[in-house]
Amino acid sequence: MDTRLNAIYARQSVDRLDSISIESQIEFCQYELRGEAYKEYSDRGFSGKNTSRPQFQSMLEDIRSGLIKRVVCYRLDRISRSVLDFANMIDEFQRYHVEFVSCSEKFDTSTPMGRAMLNICIVFAQLERETIQQRVADAYHSRSLKGYYMGGRIPYGYHLEEYSIDGKRTSRYAVNESEADVIRLMYELYAKPQTSIGDIIRYLDEHGIENPNADDKHWNKSRVGRILKNPVYVRADLDIYDFFAHQGADIHNEPGDFIGTNGCYLYSDEKGGRKETCLEHHHIVLAPHEGIVPADIWIRARKKGLNNKQVARPLKAKNSWLCGNIKCGKCGYALTVKRSKTRIGRYFICSRHLDSCGCEGIGGLDATAIEDLVLEAIEDHLQDFKVLHCPQRPQADARLPEIDVEIAQVERDITSLMDKVPEAGQTLMRHINEKISALDKRLGELISAKKALLDAELSRTATVDEITDYMSHWDELTVSDKKTVVDALIVSIRATREKVRIEWRI
Repeated sequence: MDTRLNAIYARQSVDRLDSISIESQIEFCQYELRGEAYKEYSDRGFSGKNTSRPQFQSMLEDIRSGLIKRVVCYRLDRISRSVLDFANMIDEFQRYHVEFVSCSEKFDTSTPMGRAMLNICIVFAQLERETIQQRVADAYHSRSLKGYYMGGRIPYGYHLEEYSIDGKRTSRYAVNESEADVIRLMYELYAKPQTSIGDIIRYLDEHGIENPNADDKHWNKSRVGRILKNPVYVRADLDIYDFFAHQGADIHNEPGDFIGTNGCYLYSDEKGGRKETCLEHHHIVLAPHEGIVPADIWIRARKKGLNNKQVARPLKAKNSWLCGNIKCGKCGYALTVKRSKTRIGRYFICSRHLDSCGCEGIGGLDATAIEDLVLEAIEDHLQDFKVLHCPQRPQADARLPEIDVEIAQVERDITSLMDKVPEAGQTLMRHINEKISALDKRLGELISAKKALLDAELSRTATVDEITDYMSHWDELTVSDKKTVVDALIVSIRATREKVRIEWRI
C-alpha cells in the first residue's frame, strides 16, 4: 500500500477581484481528491514566470524525499507559465513516480489522455529549448565574428584588459611580456627542421621555465602542441590570409586588414575537435589584440606540425640524418629507424607497416647503405650547379605589399561574383560576366607588375661553395647539421628495396 501523501499546490500573484484566490483553488483541489489526505503548499504574491518560490521548492524537496505520490493544482499556470519549466518539473515528477493532476484542464498523468497531453507539452518544451539554444548560438556567432572576447581560458602569454568595440564594452588580450618571450622561443625552436616538441620541453625544463597551468609546473606535449598551432599568437599579414584561405577557412576580414600586427581567432561551426588539415566550416577573424609571433615563423611551425601528422610515431634525428625526409616508396609514410643486434645494425622500416595500418611494407633497408647512397647523390647533384639562386621576397620596394593587397582583394571579388552565378538571371549574368572580365584583366596586370618587381630585386645569389664547404668535412658534422643540409637541398626521399627516388629542392 502506497503510504505517500497527496499534495495540493496553489499560487496567486496579486489579490485582484478577477483572480481566483488561494482558498478557492484549494477547495477545487480538495474536491478532486475525494476526501483523500493531503499536504498543502501555497505561494502568495509570487509570479509564475519561474519556479523560484518558497513553498513550491519545499514541495519539490518532499517529492525528492519520497513523501508525495500526487500533485494537484487548480490550473497548469498555477505551477508555471513557462513550458520549459513545466517540462522540467514533469521530468522531476516522473523520476520520483509522482502523478500530476490539473483540475481545470482535466490533465491527469494517470490517464492515457493526460499522458498524451504531457507528450505534447514536452514537444513544445523541446522546441523552446532548441529555439533558445539557436538564439544563443546566433548571438555568439555574431559577436565572435566581430572580434568580441567570448570567454574561455586566457592563452598563455596574455592577460585580459577592458576594451570597447563599436561603443560596446568587452575585453581583449594584452601581452604578458615575460610569457610572450617563452612563446617566441617555442616557435623559433620548433621552426627549425631538426627540433621536436620533446626537444622544446627538455629545453624549458633545463632552463627552469615553468608551466603555470600545470600542478607540477612541467610542460607536456599536448600543452606545447596546442600553443604551436594557435593563431591567437600570430602577427597576421597577407601570408597568413593566404595560408588560411588555402586551407578552406572562411575569412571575415578584408585582405587589407592583415597588416602584420593583430592576432587571429579561429572558430568552428562543427561540434567536437578542430580538424587539423582542412578548415572548411571554420572561421578566421582578426582579433583586437596584438600578436606575438611573426607570420613567417608561425607558418613554418604550423606547416611542420601539419606535415608531422602523417608520422605515426616521433622520429629521432639522432638515429639518422635522413629522418623526417625519407618516406616509404609504397605508401608515402615516414620511414623510422630500428636497431638489430643480429642483422645489419640500423635499418629503416615503414612506420605505417609497423603499426599494422595497411602498408605491406618495404622490409628492412640498411640505414647506413641508404645514407651513403643519398650522400653520393647530393655530391653528384651539386656538381651541376655553379651558382645557386636563392630567391627571397624583396622588402625594399614599398609597392609590393600594396600589389599583394590588391591581388588578394581582386581574387576575393571574383570569388564573390562566382558565388552569385547559380541564382543569376540573364541580366545579372551579363553584368557578372562583364565585372569578372574586368577583374580578371586587372588581376593579370597586377601579377605582371609583381613579377617585374620581383625580377628586378632577385639579385642576391649564393655560390655553391657555401654548401659544398659542408660536404668537404661531412664526417665531422653533427647529425643535426647534416639534417639541416638535407632539409635545404631535398624535399623528400622515397625508398623501396628496388630503388631510391629523390625530389630535389634546388
